Amino acid sequence: MKRNDAKKPDDAPNKDANPPDDDQDCTDSGAPNPFDPAQLRLSQDFADSVGVQKVLISVPVRKPDRQWFVRVRPGAEWRLTAGIIELREERECYLVLPQLVPQLPGEVSPRMILTCVTRQGTLFLWPLKLPDGKRQNEWNRTALECAALAERQWVRVAANMTLGAYEPFCATSDSIPDPAWPDDKTFPQLLELGFRGKLIDSLDHEVIRQLLGAA
Repeated sequence: MKRNDAKKPDDAPNKDANPPDDDQDCTDSGAPNPFDPAQLRLSQDFADSVGVQKVLISVPVRKPDRQWFVRVRPGAEWRLTAGIIELREERECYLVLPQLVPQLPGEVSPRMILTCVTRQGTLFLWPLKLPDGKRQNEWNRTALECAALAERQWVRVAANMTLGAYEPFCATSDSIPDPAWPDDKTFPQLLELGFRGKLIDSLDHEVIRQLLGAA
């Protein structure tokens, strides 16, 4: 019998070799993951490093939430007595030109518009109702007293339905700093931001037409 001493070629497949592991993680190469959050996260002082400054472009017109501690900016130059029409369902306030107020009896209420800020630095305008001189209103009176307190200290204003009045809750900590009022906006500019698109300057205004049943 003839022996077959021929050697296997070098490129012949080795049946004994282990097959490649299909489950092997091909990305486990030791290189850093470019999607690692630690590599993508901005530093805490990013805004300072690039010179970013917050720009005030919107000012809410509303009464303070019962959970807010607020301050009222003192000074006659930061408040205004004006006529306001409030649409309760829409929770919107419209500023009315003085010459139109006598022509809208029962629709316009006198308000003291105050410049206010929250502990978080959110600026807003508080259209505080004024006494109408006809009857005593505890809601209006106590709201005015709360606003006066908020000129000097941080105050939370809460409605007490049983009492029929607002109650002030003053912050007791002396470590709370006074508010840093923005110095880049004047009061007329704040009014413009707060009542943008909500100035009633004509009896043909859509809100007036709606109230009179003409819209």
